[in-house]
Amino acid sequence: MNKCLLTIIAVPKIEDVLVDWLLNRPDITGFTSLSASGHGTGHEMSVSEQVTGRRKQIALWIELEQNLAEAVITGLEEDFQNTGIHYWLMPLLKSGSI
Repeated sequence: MNKCLLTIIAVPKIEDVLVDWLLNRPDITGFTSLSASGHGTGHEMSVSEQVTGRRKQIALWIELEQNLAEAVITGLEEDFQNTGIHYWLMPLLKSGSI
């Protein structure tokens, strides 16, 4: 088993559609989401975002097997073209509940 943590960063405008898309995948048993702020010059920002130095975003974390994570990424690429979704996939050394 190669457990991974898939992080997805997206604009709030697509949050509902993205969450529904994830919830409708029978291969995903759960995930965590929260509001986040993006900082830096790599983002297109409105004037108010430039003044505050942050861009509103959402962050989602999904723990899953690597082959499933790759399938989710492929699905995102097919169904969310040109939406500005950013993601990264990291090995998960250990996880559990206490």
